[in-house]
Amino acid sequence: MADARPFHWEYRPEPVTRELFQVEGGCALSGSVSISGAKNAALKLLAAAVLTGERCRFTNVPEIEDVRVMAQTLRELGVVVDHPEPNVYEVAAGDVEWLFVPLEAAAKMRASFMLLGPLLARFGRVIISNPGGDRIGRRPVNLHVDAMRALGAEIEYRNGYYFATAPGRLRGTEVRFPSVSVMGTENVMLAATLADGHTVIRPAAQEPEIDDLIAFLQKMGANVQRTYPDTIEVDGKRRLRGAEHRVSSDRIEAGTFVVAGAVTGGRIMLTNAPCDHLGAFLETIQQAGVGISCTKDTIEVDGTALGGAGFRAVDITTGTYPGLATDIQPPTSVLLTQATGASKVHETIFEDRLEWMGELRRMGAKIRILDSHRAVITGRSKLHGADVEIGDLRAGASLILAALAARGTTTIHGAHHVHRGYENIDGKFLGLGARIKRLEEGNDATSS
Repeated sequence: MADARPFHWEYRPEPVTRELFQVEGGCALSGSVSISGAKNAALKLLAAAVLTGERCRFTNVPEIEDVRVMAQTLRELGVVVDHPEPNVYEVAAGDVEWLFVPLEAAAKMRASFMLLGPLLARFGRVIISNPGGDRIGRRPVNLHVDAMRALGAEIEYRNGYYFATAPGRLRGTEVRFPSVSVMGTENVMLAATLADGHTVIRPAAQEPEIDDLIAFLQKMGANVQRTYPDTIEVDGKRRLRGAEHRVSSDRIEAGTFVVAGAVTGGRIMLTNAPCDHLGAFLETIQQAGVGISCTKDTIEVDGTALGGAGFRAVDITTGTYPGLATDIQPPTSVLLTQATGASKVHETIFEDRLEWMGELRRMGAKIRILDSHRAVITGRSKLHGADVEIGDLRAGASLILAALAARGTTTIHGAHHVHRGYENIDGKFLGLGARIKRLEEGNDATSS
């Protein structure tokens, strides 16, 4: 992988401003809120755009920090990334100057590792750092690396970086994961689109965001199909073309606002909401006694049962799609604090995802954590305001939900985590009648 030019990195992000949310609870939300494009789709679509030298255009892209980091990472690689108007990105990877994704980018966003497959497939080499992301447990990338080796790549790990080369083209093969991996499925799929021959991925993750990625790749001319629910097959092409695509709606954001309406005893309507992608979650919510009415792209939430007999306890277990998404477990757990009786939570995906419940207990929730994967929530808790700290993206949004349901004022530190994945979340809550302010730490000036 020698190059006469040294690898170059000039990514100088703006310093992260320490922000907090100040929330006054006790107000039933009402009104309508539009759901943004999916974070977990947009990031992979931007990565897929480097598979071609032609321009790709994306609409309905969420205006979130993770998207900005991915766009800046691509720019520093030499990719042309334009942002002509809100929620629109255009990407042209005619050439890539520096096939090097450094620690600074990877530490901010785990999805940076999604560049391994497409850069390796198109340019034949890449150096990429171990990824960062939320502190919710081990998220190893060995599945990605082993899969690329199965496709013919040579990969060495030195000093925190993977040095990957693909002598000639990558070669199609059957990739069998030992367990379902969403990003692993996506990375292999992207690499296989330019590989020589036929690739079969089993078990392939079934998340809707993957099917959104498949739809975009097909527009680019890729021969990729989901032939069975857990199988994706790809016939590699020599080159792909540019395409335009609308990012699908964010099912995790939608679930978050469903819970918001419920725990405040309110009535809200979600528009641009992916009702079909929320089956396991909506079934759980309805079992708890929340009123739900769906059409293809709207969800109406009636949380007024909270003012009467209250919600009912429900046991939940997370799983890969079509099961209950691990990212929607924290908001669902907030709802369970307002349900009568004991609810069991079994988090099967990440071993540290329950740690944030310590902050929820500071607000008065009755939670017994049995081990790193299991907890019992006993309701109905009278939540109260407190000073709490956000540890990761989904926990941050969930603490806002708890604060909206609590009596008094809650100060939530670490608001920057939430901006990684939720577009204008405080503005959207304000539009529903919430009393929420976004402030800089140590500064009383309101920014929302």
